[in-house]
Amino acid sequence: SSVEPPSLLSELWTTLMGCSGLTLNSVPLHQVGMYQKSGEGGPHYRQRRSWVWNQFFVLEEYMGDEPLYVGKLHSDVDKGEGQVKYVLNGEGATSIFTIDENTGDIHATKRLDREEQAYYTLRAQARHRHTNLPVEPESEFVIKVQDINDNEPKFLDGPYSARVPEMSPVGTSVVTVVATDADDPTYGNSARVVYSILEGQPYFSVEPRTGVVRTALPNMDREAREQYLLVIQAKDMVGQMGGLSGTTSVTVTLSDVNDNPPHFSQSYQFSVSESLPVATTVAKIKALDSDVGPNAEMEYRIVDGDGLGLFRITPDPDTQEGIITLQKGLDFETKSSYTLRVEASNRNIDLRFLSLGPFSDTATVRLNVQNVDEPPVFSSPFSKMVISEEAEMGTTIGTIFAHDPDSTNSPIRYSIDRNTDLERFFNIDATTGVISTAKPLDREVNAIHNITIFATEIRKSSVLTLLCPRGCYITSGLLSINVAT
Repeated sequence: SSVEPPSLLSELWTTLMGCSGLTLNSVPLHQVGMYQKSGEGGPHYRQRRSWVWNQFFVLEEYMGDEPLYVGKLHSDVDKGEGQVKYVLNGEGATSIFTIDENTGDIHATKRLDREEQAYYTLRAQARHRHTNLPVEPESEFVIKVQDINDNEPKFLDGPYSARVPEMSPVGTSVVTVVATDADDPTYGNSARVVYSILEGQPYFSVEPRTGVVRTALPNMDREAREQYLLVIQAKDMVGQMGGLSGTTSVTVTLSDVNDNPPHFSQSYQFSVSESLPVATTVAKIKALDSDVGPNAEMEYRIVDGDGLGLFRITPDPDTQEGIITLQKGLDFETKSSYTLRVEASNRNIDLRFLSLGPFSDTATVRLNVQNVDEPPVFSSPFSKMVISEEAEMGTTIGTIFAHDPDSTNSPIRYSIDRNTDLERFFNIDATTGVISTAKPLDREVNAIHNITIFATEIRKSSVLTLLCPRGCYITSGLLSINVAT
């Protein structure tokens, strides 16, 4: 028997009905024929079809009362006689998508969100209604959730903080802001974002496509204003009307540069006690600088004056003051005042701003030496006198002399430390310092008398005595009196 050529293969058509009313047909990508033997032993061709489906689309966020029509499954085996039924399996089958087994119409029964799930993979079957045998091979197809613009751009890393040096040129990059849009970037303009600045002009700008924030004015001065608050908007639909938008804030802080020279606001005058020891701090001065941190660090030096070599100045690293210390002892009677010319300069110079300089200044510092009353000075700290044991009471032994080394030349009052002359053998004239006998002396009992003499300076306002408080200007001398035969 002869073999008949296979008849034309029947085709399966998928029909997409969009919400816009458009109808799209997709043709199967390939068809495969196969044969089997007939009962008489001759080969008979039967047809087998492999379905490869194009995508169905369903609009997300559909809010209608009726199920949303997605599309139609159809096989040309189905002659409309009710012999074929359509079956749907896979993701969302029955729970989200239903199929009319008679017509092959597919509907979505729930509102879909593309951002939750972008597509669903299902399997289609065409079966004989009575035998339930497949009349088409099972085939997989995809229903894709079509995006609508239902998500506004979001700045996931906002709000932002950024720093930029003051005095930066126009166009200096400050920070890049990034907004993301959960809508489909491959469909339409729903996820295409442009940036604009709502607050912060005219100081800053933002590039619409990249989100790079830049300076828009030259010479922004930190000392005039340190911080700016910007509001940046991202709008989808390429910024067109109807697009959704989101905003973020950007706090921009101007960081310091060394653009302000130091300056002294005054001349200085200090009083310095002549009794201060070497290395003592005698004065502190400070040059003012509007900059901060390393840009305000100072160096000081004495550039002129009659105190060169007597004084030294060094910077305090914490306060940036100039600390003047004593290098040699002072003497009011030798010199009562000194004048210094001190220079302050920035330690760290920014060459870009040299035209704003010079970055140094000078000030005059006058140091007045305060006189300190010094104790009286004996002409000799140790004196030796001789007196005969036969001398009568009241006999002059000798004279002690002390003087005030200060310029005031205050008068001196003399007295005997009675702890060294318990039996009171001697007297001293308080004014003249003349020492005389007060009792008869006996060489055999005591041949040598060692006594201490006090010399006390008498101030104009008061008389200094042995009982006066600390600070009295009293000195003592040792006197040895030998009693001769």
